[in-house]
Formats: sequence, structure tokens, C-alpha cells
Amino acid sequence: MENQKQRQAAYMTRSLLDRGYLDEQFIHLEELQDDANPNFVEEVVKLFYTYSAKFIRNIELALENGPYDFARLDNLMYQFKGSSSR
Repeated sequence: MENQKQRQAAYMTRSLLDRGYLDEQFIHLEELQDDANPNFVEEVVKLFYTYSAKFIRNIELALENGPYDFARLDNLMYQFKGSSSR
């Protein structure tokens, strides 16, 4: 059963890599996962989505009503871009 799950996960990972949804950074994350941290990749991905949702919500709030604070928007976008590239 475990081998089947591992094969499915490997197939899904390969498929996402081939489509460009994942890149070498994901492979590096997988390399950091070990018996001491068996859920490392899952935790990192969850954190990314949690923080991304917060950034997007803050950007939406900043765009709801004018006049726009472009310095704040620029800062939010810069932070979001930085967290995405890591």
C-alpha cells in the first residue's frame, strides 16, 4: 500500500514538473524531508498558501476603495513576489 502511494506521489510530482507547475525548488524541498521531518514539504506548502492568501487579501483590501496608496500596494506586491520566489 505504501509503495503504491509513493509511486502515485512520484507520478504526480513528475507530471507537475513536466507541466511547469513545480520546479527545481520543489525537488530541493523534497531533499530536505527525512525521517525526522516526514511532513516537511507538506508544512512548507501549507505555509506558502496561508501567507499567499493573506497577501492577496491585503492587496484586495488596499484596492477596494480609492484613493490608492501606491507605496503600500508596491510594498505588498514586493513582499508577495519575494515570498513566491523563495
